[in-house]
Amino acid sequence: MNLLKTLTLSANNFGACSGENNWSNTTSEGQFDSYNPANETAIASIYRCSKQDYDHTIAQAEKAFLSWRTIPAPKRGEIIRLIGDELRLHKDSLGNLVSLEMGKSKQEGLGEVQEMIDMADFAVGLSRMLYGKTMHSERPEHRMYEQWHPLGVVGVISAFNFPVAVWAWNAFIAAVTGNTVVWKPSPKAPLCALAVQHICNKIMAKQKLTGIFSVFITDNNELATQFVSDKRIALVSFTGSSSVGKQVSETVANRLGRSLLELSGNNAMIIDETADLKLAVPAIVFGAIGTAGQRCTTTRRLIVHENIYSKLVAALINAYQKITIGDPLNEKNLLGPLIDKAAVEHYVKTLADIKQAGGKILFGGQPLKGPGYYVEPTLVEAQNEWDVVQRETFAPILYIMKYKTLEEAIHMQNHSQYGLSSALFTNQLQHAELFLSARGSDCGIANINIGTSGAEIGGAFGGEKQTGGGREAGSDAWKAYMRRQTNTINWSHALPLAQGIKFTE
Repeated sequence: MNLLKTLTLSANNFGACSGENNWSNTTSEGQFDSYNPANETAIASIYRCSKQDYDHTIAQAEKAFLSWRTIPAPKRGEIIRLIGDELRLHKDSLGNLVSLEMGKSKQEGLGEVQEMIDMADFAVGLSRMLYGKTMHSERPEHRMYEQWHPLGVVGVISAFNFPVAVWAWNAFIAAVTGNTVVWKPSPKAPLCALAVQHICNKIMAKQKLTGIFSVFITDNNELATQFVSDKRIALVSFTGSSSVGKQVSETVANRLGRSLLELSGNNAMIIDETADLKLAVPAIVFGAIGTAGQRCTTTRRLIVHENIYSKLVAALINAYQKITIGDPLNEKNLLGPLIDKAAVEHYVKTLADIKQAGGKILFGGQPLKGPGYYVEPTLVEAQNEWDVVQRETFAPILYIMKYKTLEEAIHMQNHSQYGLSSALFTNQLQHAELFLSARGSDCGIANINIGTSGAEIGGAFGGEKQTGGGREAGSDAWKAYMRRQTNTINWSHALPLAQGIKFTE
């Protein structure tokens, strides 16, 4: 609890809803626990948000939007700057909390908070660059232009594996574009959300604002379903599995709302025969074991040229033997636990399916005994077309396979129902350009000589196919949170019609 006290926050003193810079006092829905996956012990208990709390939170967000949208965007950016400054003050504590509750290494936990800070800086700059276009009218003495307006209340549903950064991708951009934000975090990482909301409340209270950022926390699926169905939510940004994402998409589309989907991935990395293995091996290892394989951008398939296959496999086995596993708050450890018991069971089931398919375990392949949801990082010699290889398994399992020609390798990579991240390691210009061309990777992210995991916030993040097609964070992803309006002003003393139509009485 010391980490929470650093932020002057105690989950047991708060309800799980906050929308007016204070917390609900509802206790009627009971409590659920947040667990430390490193030792399977409860960290704290959180009161569930009630239906009444939820309705009040949404109503307050709607009310706040009416005034927030009228504040000039650069002034909105100033609020985000203040939140970013507060995050800087608490980076170490919040990063430790991410590692404590989610289980990722301390360096990754700190990196996730830094990503929030970077996102805040980006949003501040963006607040002065929400550009529209001016077009030439075909009619004399007419002016045409487009402008962008906020949508209303934006709902953010985040996953456990990035319990704070993904919220920031959405919330900071949505807020500077004039929306209010209601957050439903994963019930597997509620304390991280409480800590972030505590920071937001502090800044909003100082600035005499309410309802810009709100949160409701529950493990009640009925309330989550209501959130997705709620017509008051103009945009639902959902991060999670493709199977759940499809349900979200269908529900939101049924009410003609908007959805932004960041879903599953089965990312491949191609290593050609000219690749610099000194670069490739660390990229492969981090991509495969970072966050214990629980990233949507995790490297899950390694497609290696047959001429260097044996050399690379030997190098990977050597590297995997040096991976330190244990308490993620110990900076010496590179691999922390999976999120819960169910994740370990899924790891074990996947390995059974691998063996049944004919896969060869090259390294690892066992859950570890003792407290905590630890498993061995695993290397598997496999075939790309196997069903088990084509699934997304949230665990540190890397499938390795051979190829002969780059065209074959690209075909193998693209032979996936997902299309999030991809990478090619090469020192041949033609290979790099082919990979990045229309005949190359079909993913939303395609990298040369860097891994599949660890995207920078300046670029738009997202993927194709069953990854959802949404884009968050940088570039022009801000447009997803706004509505486009085309304006035409007639400053003449006549009324010419478009397309030369004549209409007279």
